[in-house]
Amino acid sequence: MCPRIALLLILATGLAFAGPAGESGRYVETDEYLRSVFETEVPAAKTLWVTGDLRDGVEQTLGHSFGALRVRYWFDGARSAWVLDEVGKELPITIGVAISKSTIENVSVLEFRESRGWEVKYPFFTDQFVDARLGPDKRLTQRIDGITGATMSVAAVTRIAQVALMMHEHVSHTD
Repeated sequence: MCPRIALLLILATGLAFAGPAGESGRYVETDEYLRSVFETEVPAAKTLWVTGDLRDGVEQTLGHSFGALRVRYWFDGARSAWVLDEVGKELPITIGVAISKSTIENVSVLEFRESRGWEVKYPFFTDQFVDARLGPDKRLTQRIDGITGATMSVAAVTRIAQVALMMHEHVSHTD
């Protein structure tokens, strides 16, 4: 076989397995994420109705209308877990956020559907959210560094972290 043909076959095979979606995919199942958040037992899911001032605040933070009327969450009286979607560039990113004492304990990208920006799944990015709170202006108290080429994904994860904190504050005062 000619070396050029062999090289072309190797390159073609590599491209065939690479796929167009980069590293998009489901990284963590919701049940697995919840088990990692709650050490002993995952509490029963609850429902938060997103209405009134809460809806206004969520939509202001997101910069667009919030499509859901209600949101499922898990709350054991001290810690809450939220699994929310936000669009990066064109497709939703599913993000888990765990909160205790109005402070983020962790952020995890559960599913990423875009072809770019998937680097937000890595701990070097998500660990920046640990210990973040909402300031009086409803922004995070910590600066979140961006990732070159993932600006919209970074912004989506940041918005969801803020929304989860808002929702946690809401249920903490009502539960």
